[in-house]
This record gives sequence, structure tokens and C-alpha cells, in this order.
Amino acid sequence: MSQSDEHLICHTPLPLLVSQALDKLNQLGYSRRSMRRYRLVWEKLIAFSQDSNFGNTLSGELAVSFIKAYDDERTFLPELHMSWQRHIPFMTSVLVYFARHGDIKRYVTDMQQVQIPETMRKVINDYEHYCESRRRYRPSSVRAVMRDIMLFVDFLRERNTVSPEQITAQDLTDFISARGHYSPRTVSRLVSALRLFMQYLYTQGLLTKDLSQMLPIVRTPRDASIPSVWEPELINKLLSIVDRSSPRGRRDYAILLLACRLGLRVGDIRTLKLDNLNWNEASIDIVQCKSQMPLSLPMTNEVGEALISYLKSDRPASQYREVFLKLRVPFDPFPDDNRLHDIVSHWRYTAGISFKSKQHCGLHSLRHSCASHLLAQGVPLQTIADILGHASSHTTRLYAKADIDGLRSVALAPVEVQHVSR
Repeated sequence: MSQSDEHLICHTPLPLLVSQALDKLNQLGYSRRSMRRYRLVWEKLIAFSQDSNFGNTLSGELAVSFIKAYDDERTFLPELHMSWQRHIPFMTSVLVYFARHGDIKRYVTDMQQVQIPETMRKVINDYEHYCESRRRYRPSSVRAVMRDIMLFVDFLRERNTVSPEQITAQDLTDFISARGHYSPRTVSRLVSALRLFMQYLYTQGLLTKDLSQMLPIVRTPRDASIPSVWEPELINKLLSIVDRSSPRGRRDYAILLLACRLGLRVGDIRTLKLDNLNWNEASIDIVQCKSQMPLSLPMTNEVGEALISYLKSDRPASQYREVFLKLRVPFDPFPDDNRLHDIVSHWRYTAGISFKSKQHCGLHSLRHSCASHLLAQGVPLQTIADILGHASSHTTRLYAKADIDGLRSVALAPVEVQHVSR
């Protein structure tokens, strides 16, 4: 197979290009373990190029064929653990980007290293205020949006673009292209954040042209992914291993039950207030963080007993109204960006729980499991939507894609739910 100049990415010999890319990774402070993974994948790319007669330089055809061979025959890279073979497309795209731009962007950015030019600080602060006051974003949404915007502004700074009027359509294209290894959902979110920022700059007179129209539309089907769910015996194993004789165990046990029995979202568990516990009616009454819709769920005996055990024995006297507090001084609530993942992972590892295939295993996956268990019992989708606080049963249909055999555990009794209307 001959390599055409039309699809040639760069003329640098592939071994030299790999050597230069590895030097760049080293400069960026990548760990020896990560360096080894990159080196192994790129060395396999060199060997694949030689064996397939692609020549000695990097081309688009070579990159695509290498990734396709990885997808078709997972066994041709026996040196790599299976969990890392899935990163081969990403590591290949990193080399392609380096060949084109002579640079490598870290997959995870240290936000403390991000630099905002003084000429852009007022714009950034004003836009953050705009998101809070005009668009009415939740605090967590504001942080997510501003993180994307600051990454873009830092990208501009590296190109000596330090004021809004200097931004070009090419800047937007290059920024999105540099993150082509992200998932479609992440790219879609990033493009959406940039589009709104460009519209803001244009309406404020800081751009002479509405560059938001230059951004692509990234479509991600709502049902593109299958929710991660736990098999019933694994949930039982998780709950049974929790040490309910310790303060941490009693607190964590109550949190886990709220997710896997009532299907509460992480944010609603984290912000649950003492005032939301209606002991007279044996219900939990909240306004959901995500939708701002009221939701009332029955406080089953199991959940109620777990909450009482924690509140009576372990929750410290505090000015805070949140139910769940940290166990160390100053005993404050969990911050907004805490997904409570360590609570699940701690007891999961203690129980020695592993899954048949890779899946999400945080607190939100227990909420998914609650929905899937109810679905397996034949509970109507609309009832499950009411239990989960979904605005529409169309969202709940995602759980019909989860094919888990033998789902027979008892979750929330569907007749006990009451979805409060405004």
C-alpha cells in the first residue's frame, strides 16, 4: 500500500516523530507508567506501518487503519492490559495532533495552571455573572461552563490572542480539533458552552461578527449509551459489607440506601436537609436540584431506620441543616462538586466487588439500578419516571436498554410514590 502525499500528516520519519512526542510528554511531567503506555502503543504503530507497507511517515490512512485493526483484532496488542487497549484511539489521536501542531494537550488539565490574561479578566467575570443572574444556571453548572471558557481563553493566550476582538473562527476550529479525542457528549457540551460565549461577546459588542454560527452542531442521541446497573446480588453484597457499628458506616449506609432504594440523585442526597424529612407522614419531600420540581418519596422502614441510626448516634450538633455532614472538624456539608464517589468505592473495594464488564460504579449507577430493578418487575415507565423525578418518561426509557438477567430484588414499592405537582 503506497502512501499518498494528499493524506500525509507530516514528513518527519515516524520513529523520530514518536521520539519527539515522548520528549514532549516527559516535559509535561507524565508519569513513567503513562510514558510506557504511550511508548508501547506508538511503537506498535511503527511496526504496523512497516508490516502494512504504509512507509515511514504518519498519514491519515495509517492512523485510521491502525485504529481499525485495533477494533477488529483486539489480540494484536497482547502486551497491553485490556482496560488500556481502549485508549489506543486516543493515544493515536495525540500523536496525530502533535504531528500537525507540534504540541500535546493534557487530557486532564490542572486548572491551577490555567492563565487568564489581564485583558480578559473583566470579560470572564462579567460572563460568569451573566450565567448566574441572567441565565439562572445552578452553581455547579456555572463552574462547569466557566471551566470550559477558561480553558478556551488559556488556549487563546498561548496563541497570543489576548482580547475578544482578536478571536477568529480558526481559533474555535483549532480548539475543538485539539479535543477530538473527547467523547461526543463532552465535545457537544464544550461546543455549546463556546457557542453561548460567542453569542454573549457579539451582543456585548466585543465581537464584530457572530462567531457562534461558525461552530459545528454535534448531535448526541439521548439513548446513545446504556445506563450502568448493578446486579441485585452485588447491591446486597455492598450493603451487607457496610460497617454499621461505626459512624462512617452508619452515615454511608443511609446514603447508599437513598440511592439504590429510593433512586435519589447524588445532588439531592448531598443537599438533603433535616427539614425535608417528614417524620409524621413518613416521607422525604424535596425540591430536586436538577429540575427544581417538587418530589415526595416514602420513607420506607429500611431507609427510616438507617436515617434515625445515623442522626441519633453520629451526626454532630451543627448550624448546618444538611442531613449528611463530614466526619471531621468543622463537620461541614459536602461541597457541590463532590459526587460522593468515594463512599461507593470504599465499600465496593471492601466487599471485593468486581463487574463482568467495564461500567460506571458511582452513586448514580445505584440510582440507575433502582430504575432497572423496577422495570424488570414490570412497573410502568411513567411510574418509574415519577419515582426518579423525571420530567418525562422518555428519559426513563433509557433504562429499558439495560439487559440484566435475574433482576428480582425489592426496591421501592411503586404504589408508595407520590410525585408532587406544582
